[in-house]
Amino acid sequence: MEYAESFRDLEVHKLSRKLSREIFEISKKFPKEEMYSLTDQIRRSSRSVSGQIAEAWGKRRYEKHFESKLTDADAEQLETQHWIQTALDCSYISKETANDLLQQYFSLGKMLNSMINKSELFCNMSNR
Repeated sequence: MEYAESFRDLEVHKLSRKLSREIFEISKKFPKEEMYSLTDQIRRSSRSVSGQIAEAWGKRRYEKHFESKLTDADAEQLETQHWIQTALDCSYISKETANDLLQQYFSLGKMLNSMINKSELFCNMSNR
């Protein structure tokens, strides 16, 4: 088995960064009046996912902390799903764009939950 040397090596981190870049580009087209509400919220939550994953990596010495930060990352991706649906409800994005993003965030959530369920593999100090 190959072990990641950094949080940057994790596929879940790579996907979360890719998605936050997509959200950033899509949200550039939101109306100006959404700048301090929906635009800010969706960008913040989407960017927080990868930040929480990085923090979880730094807390691997303490398995419960690792799991807690990954749980926070999962909560942020769920919040992002909510804002995607809100953007769809407001007709700021198409149904196709929303469905594509929601499917990718669903996959991201599955990856995060798999890491939580297998946290001992990431936190075992002998693996480093």
